[in-house]
Amino acid sequence: MRVVQVFSGRHALRVRGTVAAVLLGLGTSSAVALDRLDIVVVGGSEDLTEAVQQASQVYALQVQEQSAPQDLLAAARSDYARILAAMYAKGHYSVVVRIRIDGREAAAIPALEAPAAISLVRIDVDPRGPFRFGVARVAPLAPETELPEEFQAGAVAESGAVAGAVDVAIKAWRETGHAKAFVAREDVVADHAARRLDVDVGLSPGPRLRFGRLEIIGEERMRERRIRKIAGLPEGDTFSETELRHAETRLRRTGIFASVALTEDEQVTAPDLLGVTATVVEQKPRRYSFGAEIASLDGVSLSASWLHRNLLGGGERLGVSGDVTNIGSGISGIDYGVEVTLDRPATLTPDTTAGLVLGYSHEDEVDYAVDAFTFGLRFSHTFSETLTGRVGLTYDYLDGSDPGGSFTFRNLSLPVGVTWDKRDVANNPTKGFYLDAEAKPFAGFGTTGSGLRGTLDGRAYRSLGEPGRFVVAARVQAGAVLGSALLETPRDDLFFSGGGGTVRGQPYRSLGLNITRGFGPEFLIGGKYFLAGSLELRAKVSDRIGVVGFVDWGSIGLDGFTGGFGASHAGAGLGLRYDTGLGPIRFDVATPVSGTTGDGVQFYIGLGQSF
Repeated sequence: MRVVQVFSGRHALRVRGTVAAVLLGLGTSSAVALDRLDIVVVGGSEDLTEAVQQASQVYALQVQEQSAPQDLLAAARSDYARILAAMYAKGHYSVVVRIRIDGREAAAIPALEAPAAISLVRIDVDPRGPFRFGVARVAPLAPETELPEEFQAGAVAESGAVAGAVDVAIKAWRETGHAKAFVAREDVVADHAARRLDVDVGLSPGPRLRFGRLEIIGEERMRERRIRKIAGLPEGDTFSETELRHAETRLRRTGIFASVALTEDEQVTAPDLLGVTATVVEQKPRRYSFGAEIASLDGVSLSASWLHRNLLGGGERLGVSGDVTNIGSGISGIDYGVEVTLDRPATLTPDTTAGLVLGYSHEDEVDYAVDAFTFGLRFSHTFSETLTGRVGLTYDYLDGSDPGGSFTFRNLSLPVGVTWDKRDVANNPTKGFYLDAEAKPFAGFGTTGSGLRGTLDGRAYRSLGEPGRFVVAARVQAGAVLGSALLETPRDDLFFSGGGGTVRGQPYRSLGLNITRGFGPEFLIGGKYFLAGSLELRAKVSDRIGVVGFVDWGSIGLDGFTGGFGASHAGAGLGLRYDTGLGPIRFDVATPVSGTTGDGVQFYIGLGQSF
């Protein structure tokens, strides 16, 4: 970059450039505590003071309580350039920086002559006034390119705005096939008298290119043909930055590779083909996982899974998972289940995964027991990083009994669903939303009815003030069964409320419908309509510890979300969170606040936020 500095009048000495590296470990002095660090920014701007603190290595050493004199001297000498860069990023280009160690300018102290002890370090920064853009030009631009608003005449001339504008312009050319676009000319003029920065950047788009052959490096068990199929790079089509990144994402999404990098060739293959090389590193083929949750009334829940990431060398994922719940529950018996899945990526399209599922489960509830078998074919499609869809064909068989006698359900269903996930972090979100909706038409055989089951799960998160410090989280759940009579509907398609997934403070699946069959006794069954809501206020006490206040509500209905044959209940409580880095450990204590399904205090322990 060619930089021309235009000065008017007399200016104080400014320190520019980089500082030479310091040889460590020679003549190390014993560490003596730094008594004081003063950071003074002329004008008292909190924003600029914070920028100086974030840039200063001396400040970082003080925070870490590392005050060896040689380390402090090395940090002080490097802070000139670091602080200048931080001020440039804020649009201040007439900066004066002084760093004194016990009264001596740090830049004047030889690197290998650190004092035996350091008592005071003072950093004085005079940022002067901010510069503004006079000329702000990047040219030529690809059609329909919009440069950032921060890069325009009259705006504060932050150095990051220049880099951002150039980056946007280069990416726009690459998106239209000009993969070799580069910066051919840079003219930057800083007029200190006028406090103006003129920026004129010339680009060279280069030729319009097409994708060449994809070469694979690093594969071991995975077949090359399948890697190309999964990547879905459109060889022969016009080069596109978006398509290149999508291919990279598809390979990562399989879970087979520990790392994936797609790079373009340096040279163009005549006439206009640009080859791409995928460098991959495969993960270990097998993965194991375990989980546990504890609730005072519902007992212990255990889960485990085993996964083979690349069963046949084509990215096939074989998974076996099982769970045991209600261990030690004082209300119902033990429930358990096992599921086997086989998924194959890049089936039909590069973004479509096909899978088979086979499952068995046993439920031993208060008023009924049931054994369920499931077999199905499913397809999932990724539309974007945040939007996925799914469709399947499933056969279900249920055999069980209740106080009214035995029952059998057989049905064929076609579940269709979509998931829209805009959360910033899946297991501990602080902003964004999550929406999952499914419609499942089903056709019954024999005494099983036919109809449609629909479900909705919506969640929203918003930070108040400092991001992540105070978070309001809300959740709405809804479900309905249409067309099928209550006793003709498969039991696992009906809805209950209560427990950690719906209403904390109320016993698990405690709210349903009380019915009779024939002349038998009354017993509890799920409802055809379900509606629930949760509201949480999450607050961070420290980097690791957080507290939560929450209230949950749920209702079950027979002929609608409201009506004479329904009921509702609610619970509220407090929770504690401890962030492990992988996700928060959750401890909630809750009690009923309305309804007749429970009393007393209940607690819940698990991994991750409740929703």
